[in-house]
Amino acid sequence: VQLQASGGGLVEPGGSLRLSCAASGSIYRINTMGWYRQAPGEQRELVAAITSGGSANYADSVKGRFTISRDNAKNTVYLHMNSLKPEDTAVYYCKTVGTNGYGYPYQYWGQGTQVTVSS
Repeated sequence: VQLQASGGGLVEPGGSLRLSCAASGSIYRINTMGWYRQAPGEQRELVAAITSGGSANYADSVKGRFTISRDNAKNTVYLHMNSLKPEDTAVYYCKTVGTNGYGYPYQYWGQGTQVTVSS
């Protein structure tokens, strides 16, 4: 399974960005797709995740500002980020958790995309 993330960049405080992450390869069945982030010197943390049925959960720090969505037909997950703050600056990673054709679980990480919020 390969994950291709895109959409990061430099944005001013209060601005918006949309991240995308497309899964390809021997997917078989994807259960949960999510976004994590890691700032310099910090541990990687969950930002948001969404199940195949559309149930989503968010970190408290992004509730009301970020929205996660997915297109199951395209095996793609999106993260819509609004009202961005400097503390949102981090490398954002997508992650997918699923089941392969033999019934075994798997998880894969994307390569990361930099989000910088600065004036």
